[in-house]
Amino acid sequence: MKVLVLLGGTSNEREVSLRSGKAVEDALKTAGHSVSTYDPADGVEGLSQFVGEVDCVFPILHGAGGEDGSIQKELEKRNFKYLGSDSKASKLYFNKDKFKELLNESGILTPKWEVVDKESVKTSRLIKNAYVLKPIGGGSTIDAFIVRDPQMDSHDRGIFNKYERMLLEELIEGDEVTVPVLGNKSLPVIEIIPPKGREFDYENKYNGATQELCPPKNVSSELQLEVQKIAENVHQLAKARHLSRSDFMINPSGKIYALELNTIPGLTDQSLFPKSAGVAGLTMPALVNKLVKMTMQT
Repeated sequence: MKVLVLLGGTSNEREVSLRSGKAVEDALKTAGHSVSTYDPADGVEGLSQFVGEVDCVFPILHGAGGEDGSIQKELEKRNFKYLGSDSKASKLYFNKDKFKELLNESGILTPKWEVVDKESVKTSRLIKNAYVLKPIGGGSTIDAFIVRDPQMDSHDRGIFNKYERMLLEELIEGDEVTVPVLGNKSLPVIEIIPPKGREFDYENKYNGATQELCPPKNVSSELQLEVQKIAENVHQLAKARHLSRSDFMINPSGKIYALELNTIPGLTDQSLFPKSAGVAGLTMPALVNKLVKMTMQT
């Protein structure tokens, strides 16, 4: 197949996208496909040159412009077959507030949350206890703050100069896990253990210091099956297509809280989706080969 890989883009997750896209490009070539690449930062109008020249498109783009439905709309306008969720589902997922409303309506447990601005954050009931403050859209834990002791909170409120509104969420203590879904079937659960005394932030996500255990060490087989089932439900609820990765917290009493859904999860050599797929017996070339087949059948 002739596959166009989109990589880079203009979001603050550009560097991760470049690494993911290169890993996918290499794997596609190893699997025997013909690969072209294009960076939408050079202008989405450049997509038109590939109409009729490729069989499908892999938008390996993270963050705004890649996961928010905008690039998907451009691909739909040009009638490309493309990997991942359609523009409507992508837009829904990317707004964490709307996505959490959907979880609530469907009875899937998620941490309490509010959308706040520079003023309303000061009076929110949620800041009385440990909390998380993060952008409503975006990923890779960029600009996310975890405050375990509100009395000692000293993080810079200047973040509201960058984001007019943010998501304020209660912090759930416990075991953090992530579950990839391929097609409509969950892959093995990965337990995430940050370095002692540190958080699973952008730095510790990519510097190799965080333990990513598959199978998990601290999560029972029963809970793993339960969280896999929830991940499949979340995938279908959000009308995700081809692939997704959902993040969860499991508190000490065994309650599972859905945090976020990633419709274009990272695919670098350090990313969680390929790691889980590998445990399931799928090499990177075999994984992208499956994704090509799914995309062509769309």
